[in-house]
Amino acid sequence: MAGRGELAAHWHRPQGRSVVVAGADMHAELFPEFKKQYGESVYVTADYRELLARRDVDAVAVTSPDFCHEEHAVAALRAGKHVFCEKPLSISTSGCDRILQAWQKSRKRLMVGFNMRYMNIFRTMKEIVEAGTIGEIRAVWVRHFVGFGGEWYFHDWHARRKNATGLLLQKASHDIDMIHWITGKYTRRVAAFGSLDFYGGDKPNTLECHACPQKETCTEFQRWPQHEFCCFRKEVDVEDNSVVIMELENGIKASYTQCHFTPDYFRNYTFIGTEGRIENMDDSSKVICLTRNRSKKSKSLSNRTYDIKPVAGGHAGADPEICTDFIDMIMAGKQPVSTPLAGRMSVAVGCAATESIRHGGRVVAVPPLPRNLR
Repeated sequence: MAGRGELAAHWHRPQGRSVVVAGADMHAELFPEFKKQYGESVYVTADYRELLARRDVDAVAVTSPDFCHEEHAVAALRAGKHVFCEKPLSISTSGCDRILQAWQKSRKRLMVGFNMRYMNIFRTMKEIVEAGTIGEIRAVWVRHFVGFGGEWYFHDWHARRKNATGLLLQKASHDIDMIHWITGKYTRRVAAFGSLDFYGGDKPNTLECHACPQKETCTEFQRWPQHEFCCFRKEVDVEDNSVVIMELENGIKASYTQCHFTPDYFRNYTFIGTEGRIENMDDSSKVICLTRNRSKKSKSLSNRTYDIKPVAGGHAGADPEICTDFIDMIMAGKQPVSTPLAGRMSVAVGCAATESIRHGGRVVAVPPLPRNLR
């Protein structure tokens, strides 16, 4: 109901095509606000199985913690519900495959929450590439400065491998998917290096920020409810600084870096083709610069700047768009922009890269899609 569960507001259209009729959450203290927003008649429960048993529920949005996605998505599909599953699809490649198998057997609709596919800046990048403007892509560079890394990921369940596998799934799944989507190719093999360079430490696993004797001087003091565990506790074991080298189909080379203790927040994407390069140039994601190669072709006589139009709505207008696409998929059979197979492949790359990090940076092959799922 909280966090990404707030997407429900985009689906609650009593005079339109969808309405919220039920919600499930382990935190019962959220129920009164949920009823206030969606009506006193809305059904609420702490047991998701009770929600799935209801005949008035046709579709389910899985916005639970990552380690619950597989269980909840599979159960929903087996119960005959259409499913929207937040990214990452699962915290393991095998978990993704089990979800996809349940999807095939259910004959219901499944969609993954890759909202960056609905952002104007990345839609524009894809349009430029598909138009052949920069020729054939040969190299991709992505840098992700996660300026709120501690606040978002090291004060709660994300900081444990058993809950998230690693942040190359939770945070990089978007970036890996953007590399796949814009190039139109999947990753074949990876090599990666990473470590825990800032967070983690020797603090007790039970220490919370509000009770810490150093809270007045700690740069990572946190007041976010349910995200107050000390980020320097002993149990923290996911990497906060990673570098990944990727080889995609067609021999495309890509590099990805992710740092969670940088002072700023910015995603920088560069796609280099045989006839030019595109790159987003500012931290507000409003400008794309196109630089063309020198040649005798008329189109190479100038470079170009694209000013991205602002759109209302969460995540640069992507949240309402992805919610509409989910309803279009269910009601009209429309192929969604964000597909289940793409969700599986981003997790497969993240898991392979995490394996490489934890085994000395060795090259790891990315498991291809099972033949029955292609």
